[in-house]
Amino acid sequence: MPAPLAARETVTVIVTEEWVASGSARFVPAGLAVERQAIARYGPFRVIDGRRAALVDVTDSASPAQFAAMLRDFPAIETLEMVECPGTEDDRANLALGRMIRAAGIATHVPPRGSVRSGAVELFLAGADRRIDDGAEFAVHSWIDEDGREARDYAPDAAIHAPYIAYYREMGMDEAGARAFYAMTNSVGFADAKWLRAEEMRRWLGQEPAPEGPAPASGARPSDHRAPRIAYLDLGVALP
Repeated sequence: MPAPLAARETVTVIVTEEWVASGSARFVPAGLAVERQAIARYGPFRVIDGRRAALVDVTDSASPAQFAAMLRDFPAIETLEMVECPGTEDDRANLALGRMIRAAGIATHVPPRGSVRSGAVELFLAGADRRIDDGAEFAVHSWIDEDGREARDYAPDAAIHAPYIAYYREMGMDEAGARAFYAMTNSVGFADAKWLRAEEMRRWLGQEPAPEGPAPASGARPSDHRAPRIAYLDLGVALP
């Protein structure tokens, strides 16, 4: 989960962590396939054909302009394939990018083995239509502010939470759903991650019914998954 908007200042420190386990090449084939297919590149975006683009890297402050340039040159793009998406280095720009995706009416699609992590989850939610294939995965975690305080260190009604809930509402969640989703994303600390399988994320979107049997262990991943890189945001943070 990105660092809090309400604490962002001009000085930033970017922290990126690597979690390595077995299967370190897990995302390489999909990424290489996208690179081979790409007919144009705009920062972390790859144009696959006249109607499809892919997101394959971290977003940053330049990403909204790069996205706008891509749509200028390829105005018929209708789907953003989310292949390898570690997160963002600029939360304000990332949420602006999400609103641009929604305004353009572009669908988001996470293919099998696609990985959407940290701030990239907000971009997935921006899709006018959101599709998740079996085998996709997601990861969320808490934000942290310049004083080292995380979401759980603030009162539930603190103003610092409002921009996220407002964004989720814009992306189609009702008030209760937005608050529940926000609480879930902050249920693990900044330096940790909660992992969601395809079916779990579909349930958050109302696309799949709740399981009848016991729920899977929170944050569990299949044993053959590596824990890939998550782009953590700046530690000093927030919206004026």
